[in-house]
Amino acid sequence: MRIFEGFQKGVNLGGWISQFDKYDTHHFDTFITEKDISDIAALGFDHVRVPVDYNVLETEDGNKLESGFVYLRNCCSWCEKYNLHMLIDLHECFGYSFDPLKKDMDRSKFFYDEELQTRFLNLWKKIAEEFKDKPNSVAFEPLNEVVLYEVKDAWNVLVKKYIETIRAICPDHYIVIGGVCYNNVMSVPLLDPPYDDKIVYNFHCYEPMIFTHQGAYWVENMPSDFRIGYPRSVEEYRQASRDITKDLAGAIFADQVKEMGPVFFEDIFAPAIAVAEKYNAPMYCGEYGVIDLAANQDKIRWLKDIHTAFANHGIGHALWNYKEKDFGFVNEEFAEVREDFKKII
Repeated sequence: MRIFEGFQKGVNLGGWISQFDKYDTHHFDTFITEKDISDIAALGFDHVRVPVDYNVLETEDGNKLESGFVYLRNCCSWCEKYNLHMLIDLHECFGYSFDPLKKDMDRSKFFYDEELQTRFLNLWKKIAEEFKDKPNSVAFEPLNEVVLYEVKDAWNVLVKKYIETIRAICPDHYIVIGGVCYNNVMSVPLLDPPYDDKIVYNFHCYEPMIFTHQGAYWVENMPSDFRIGYPRSVEEYRQASRDITKDLAGAIFADQVKEMGPVFFEDIFAPAIAVAEKYNAPMYCGEYGVIDLAANQDKIRWLKDIHTAFANHGIGHALWNYKEKDFGFVNEEFAEVREDFKKII
């Protein structure tokens, strides 16, 4: 399987120009600065994944917001200064969000609505034009986490339109494509074969969800005081997961899962790896991590196991998250295991 060159060891800048509490230029100007990019490079990372929401880059009418593009341009300049690559991820677009807290959103409409898709593609044309001269340092990810399984075919149709749109402007940039069910690794085989040799198969991994999202306020039916360690038996995780909505229960219920540890990740990655090897396409895990409510030593054990699987197959990855968003690793609570963390990453 080919390697996603320059994107082997990264971290997400979530909460900066996406998933912010409110539209606030002071926050945008101070949450991530050149010093953060310098610190990330010093830790040995080779790239950052930059989630960005559409309303930072365009007005409600769909016109370009130059003030928003400044943040992407600045980040790109900092990355070049410190020898990092940059993946631009459109985290939310007009008419679609993965966010489970936005309970009233119709998460299927976007995939069948030509007007919404035209606006989506027009925004991406603006992004592509902005970074068309940086094929070796900037990569693109069309949309974060398609939630519904039933839109899998419509998503493939839109992906083709997206690739054709980007390729007309940026013929040589890497494009990172994820599947449905919140970009679950089990959905990679549902994606169409890659259209060229710069297409990367993408997935997210927070498995087992009952561990990585223990106590998470945004997970339906999750008690705020629920805690569970790592590793535990497969059956213990399955039993604890039965009270969570099945959509978020994850791959712990897959038939091939027999035990925890590195073999667990090998088992759930196997179908995606088989597809990637068939088409000689790189693989990339754009998000993975453990909520800050979990015990620090459990986080370290989990990270060690998933990194073992990544290394065995040359899977590039970006940790969620650099700062805050319930997953950050720069807070004081994480200090006691920071040296162990550095050895793993």
